[in-house]
Amino acid sequence: MIFLMKLQEELKRPAPYTSLQQETLVNLLRAGDQIENRLSRLFREHGLTLSRFNVLRSLALANRPLTCGEIGERMIQVVPAITSLVDRLEKHALVERHRCLEDRRVVHVSITQKGRQLSDAVDPSLRAMEESLLKSLTQAELKTLLGLLEKTRESLSASEY
Repeated sequence: MIFLMKLQEELKRPAPYTSLQQETLVNLLRAGDQIENRLSRLFREHGLTLSRFNVLRSLALANRPLTCGEIGERMIQVVPAITSLVDRLEKHALVERHRCLEDRRVVHVSITQKGRQLSDAVDPSLRAMEESLLKSLTQAELKTLLGLLEKTRESLSASEY
C-alpha cells in the first residue's frame, strides 16, 4: 500500500494554500524538482548534465546536423547558452561543428560516434527510470496526466506572465 502525503504535510507548511492554483503550481514545482534531481544523478554517472544529454539526444534523433538555433528549439529546458553547451560537448569529442559552405555564418553541429555511443549507453538506465518513476500510474492515468500537462503548457503560453 502506498502512503500518499499531502504536499502541505510534506513541506511542513503550517497554513493551507491560498488557492487551488497555488497548491497545483507548488505541486508541479515539487514534482519537477524531484524528477530533475533523479535524472541529474543518472546523467552525472555518465559525465553528463540533463542539458548536455538533451543536446546529444536531439542530434541523435534528428539523424542530421542541426544549427544551434534548431538545437535550442528542441531543448526540454530553456538554456540561454546553447553555444557553450556545444563547446563542452565538442571538448569531449561528443559533437563536431561544421561551417555551412553556402553561408559561412551558419554552423551545423553533428553528433560523433562517441557521442552516439554515450547517448545509447544512457538509454537503458533512462528507460528503466522513466518506468519506475511513474509505475504507480495506470496507462489511463498517464494519458489523463499527459492531457492535463499539455493543457497546462497551453495555459502557461497564453498567460501574460
